[in-house]
Amino acid sequence: MSTFLLAFFLLLIIVIGMSLGVLLMGKTIKGSCGGLNAISGADKCVVCHKDIDPDSPLRDQLQCKRAKKMLAQMERKDSAAN
Repeated sequence: MSTFLLAFFLLLIIVIGMSLGVLLMGKTIKGSCGGLNAISGADKCVVCHKDIDPDSPLRDQLQCKRAKKMLAQMERKDSAAN
């Protein structure tokens, strides 16, 4: 039981330390853009607005609803422009 309590309090101190670090530094927690860079047809990432790698192997694997909707909108814009 003493090992459990020691481990629990050690992890508790670590979590409190990390949360205080986030609060005191004044920065927001940010996620990575990861698979969003693979949205085909987009020229910039939805999250970080960096240029998208055209040779990304993830382009064909991304199947989320948001990506499909965005791709459909882009295709409609392209067909309307032509």
